[in-house]
Amino acid sequence: MIMVVLQAHVFSSGKGSCAAFLANYHTQSAARVMFNNMHYVLPPWSISILPDCRNVVFNTAKVGVQTSHVQMLPTGSRFFSWETYDEDISSLGASSRMTALGLMEQINVTRDTTDYLWYITSVNINPSESFLRGGQWPTLTVESAGHALHVFINGQFSGSAFGTRENREFTFTGPVNLRAGTNRIALLSIAVGLPNVGVHYETWKTGILGPVMLHGLNQGNKDLTWQQWSYQVGLKGEAMNLVSPSSASSVDWIQGSLANRQQPLKWYKAYFDSPGGNEPLALDMRSMGKGQVWINGQSIGRFWLSYAKGDCSSCSYSGTFRPPKCQLGCGQPTQRWYHVPRSWLKPKQNLLVVFEELGGDASKISLVKRSTTSVCADAFEHHPAMENYNTESNGESERNLHQAKLHLRCAPGQSISAIKFASFGTPTGTCGSFQEGTCHAPNSHSVVEKKCIGRESCMVAISNSNFGADPCPSKLKKLSVEAVCSTVSDTTQPNTRR
Repeated sequence: MIMVVLQAHVFSSGKGSCAAFLANYHTQSAARVMFNNMHYVLPPWSISILPDCRNVVFNTAKVGVQTSHVQMLPTGSRFFSWETYDEDISSLGASSRMTALGLMEQINVTRDTTDYLWYITSVNINPSESFLRGGQWPTLTVESAGHALHVFINGQFSGSAFGTRENREFTFTGPVNLRAGTNRIALLSIAVGLPNVGVHYETWKTGILGPVMLHGLNQGNKDLTWQQWSYQVGLKGEAMNLVSPSSASSVDWIQGSLANRQQPLKWYKAYFDSPGGNEPLALDMRSMGKGQVWINGQSIGRFWLSYAKGDCSSCSYSGTFRPPKCQLGCGQPTQRWYHVPRSWLKPKQNLLVVFEELGGDASKISLVKRSTTSVCADAFEHHPAMENYNTESNGESERNLHQAKLHLRCAPGQSISAIKFASFGTPTGTCGSFQEGTCHAPNSHSVVEKKCIGRESCMVAISNSNFGADPCPSKLKKLSVEAVCSTVSDTTQPNTRR
């Protein structure tokens, strides 16, 4: 089978109006084609749009857009009066209102009112068990339909297990320290969201569905799946409404105690003052494990420090798209900063409450601000942005094709203070690593500086007349720019040029 790599799709109303799409499906090679007695160069894996069957106003491989470099900078606000509260595990089961033979699906029990559901049962261990006399501890296995699980034996943390994005189902397997007599097994199942995609997703189940087995006893394995289980919906801290500013003060918090950083199921409370400025704010949660955060009683969401896996070595969007293409941030946290809306903050005494499931160092949580440090853009000659192509109809079609332009804009309250890179010709690289190519207009830097320095936004036309003599007449040129953005002082009012 021979694949046609070059195609032209032409649409005409029959009244002289015409539009065309020229496609090159080859993933590696550009193509020079003749269409309507004119030559066009089609980059690999691209489509050129000709709204008048003559002028190319857009090509999918030459999209000129602005990108921004941002930094998360300290705000200077500090958290004070740290206090802690330990989730009560010792009384689990005593207040349970629901018991059943066997394991129940989680969402049917919680009705999605909380992420958390306790599965609680007990097992009797005969004093003659060999592991009680120096033998190997028994092994507990728990089959879960998702999404996370923490295991507690006689009130002591015994381990955790988690599903993945590809497979939410998982199995916990670990040794458990049992004693002679009655032992309480408490399994905290966490569902972090309801499914919203997939075949028959409404039938998907969450929580511990079993089997739950003890291995390594004198008489072999013991199946706990169909014995009596107690259920407790949510956490004690949730029932006490620890996140509310009005309720938080009614609890006996432990002041100034952040020493036991790896203790699971721990609540943290602190206060902070709102920082000045208008930059977006975020909490840096890199020192924590998994849990939830509230500001003045408002949830800013769940956090879960998970590190991205993949191949970030190369990037090419040519060919059919697949999720592994052009991955970024390999080896870095999938999320570290969590947005804090300024509208939720008071000038003083803002309440921060953190619930940590696994254990973390709350003393290293910080409030940061998102600051744009530089902006980049590039644009090709003869490829104006789509909004610059106007069609008006007053009985006859009138088309006005404007010149290609490069646009730069800093964040509100900032202006362009310097041009870090500018080249009209054949520059290479991406934002932060631009380099001059074999073709370069010597006055590129000065032209862009004149248009942009001191302004919040600017526009530079892409034309030989703007940059002097054509630096390479036989090549398609582009303008690439990286501009530094700085905060405007209170006494300076930036100009804006569109």
